[in-house]
Amino acid sequence: MPIELPSRDDLRLVRRALEGLPGVAEAEVFLIADGPRAAMSALVSDGRPLPEPSVATPPPARLGSGETQVVPGCLAAMERAALLAIAHTVHTTGLFRDSAEALGAAPRHRWIVRRWLAALTSENLLAPPSRQELARAMRDLDAARQQLGYPAEMGRFFQTALRSLPRLVRDEITLQSLLFAGGGMTTARGNYRDNLISRHLNEVAATAVAARAPARVLEIGAGVGATTDAVLAAVGEVDYLFTDVSAFFLDAARERFAHRPGPRYALLDVNAPMALDEQPFDVVLAANVLHNARHAGRTLAAIRELLAPGGTLVLIESCVEHHLVSASMHFLMSPRTDELLPGFADVRQGQDRVFLSRTEWIRQLTAAGYRDVRVEPAPDDPLAAAGQYVFTAVRGDRHPDPAPLLSKAAEALPPRLVPREIHTVDALITDRSHRP
Repeated sequence: MPIELPSRDDLRLVRRALEGLPGVAEAEVFLIADGPRAAMSALVSDGRPLPEPSVATPPPARLGSGETQVVPGCLAAMERAALLAIAHTVHTTGLFRDSAEALGAAPRHRWIVRRWLAALTSENLLAPPSRQELARAMRDLDAARQQLGYPAEMGRFFQTALRSLPRLVRDEITLQSLLFAGGGMTTARGNYRDNLISRHLNEVAATAVAARAPARVLEIGAGVGATTDAVLAAVGEVDYLFTDVSAFFLDAARERFAHRPGPRYALLDVNAPMALDEQPFDVVLAANVLHNARHAGRTLAAIRELLAPGGTLVLIESCVEHHLVSASMHFLMSPRTDELLPGFADVRQGQDRVFLSRTEWIRQLTAAGYRDVRVEPAPDDPLAAAGQYVFTAVRGDRHPDPAPLLSKAAEALPPRLVPREIHTVDALITDRSHRP
């Protein structure tokens, strides 16, 4: 039996009730997962303007310039191959003449098809590539893959995914079956650890964690443990809570890090209540996971509440929607057929995109109550061509305890409309056209 979600009128009623509470000038209300059901979450602010974000100048690149200079050219070759593979798929199915139905696209993947069509129009690829052109681009992709240090398994993954686009978009196969072929993690580690770009990002993140000299570290969405390796090597023996939404990754991590005395393991979902029965953490690390958050501001605020005073948040995030990602990893971001909630509820709502830009992450961190934001690599660094960045930020200290607000909300609202959680933030970043 379908679960009845709170209506827009319900969300509007809750927002107005919260904005009537003392000290609350603005509120935003949206849905999060709460076990098998949905619950309301709210952000509230006192109405002060968003502080002007300030970003510290990053240090010089940590890898040798000779090594990093190849990144822009290699990525351009990989992007070209992905774009031509998309063009081949689209044109050979007559998709340009008809609609997503011409490709037989599963409804949950049609947002990806819309991205493809927009990309081909933008790049003026209005005719199919020749077989020779596509074959040459695939060879160039593999050469670039090798230059960037991706393992052979990752090369096979790229090639198979690009040749399987019609089957992927029709849900005849899943990207998970390609990425975790045979139940192994070698390919996924190749994407997140075993290549020049990821190695650099993980080293920067590990250095940022170690600089805090932490006693307690929480890693959110740790997945295959690609960043965990670098961080544990940098910090030594600390109380390290490795979390993920999937028990599959936790079981693999228990086996992999069994020789280390520090790590502990727990399930944690960035789209569900994130309260942990734990003491505050000195550092929270989230590598390649927060773009999965349904509402980035809410998740950042919830993480801030897990940090000790002066604690540090370290993020690794992709900030550019590359064609190769749209033809591969984006299939992991399509909603499940049984998905409880609709798509993103933040500034990405109603858009066919997954990633926040570099500037948007800086604004989100500032609005959620972080200070001393740092971003690496610098925009003019060759590694910036990858569109992936390490963000570090320190927990601010001027946020009131939201518990009294929850109590007052319970007095002002019917029990079924009392938010599951309320987070106080410095400012709201809201697209008012979507606001209930």
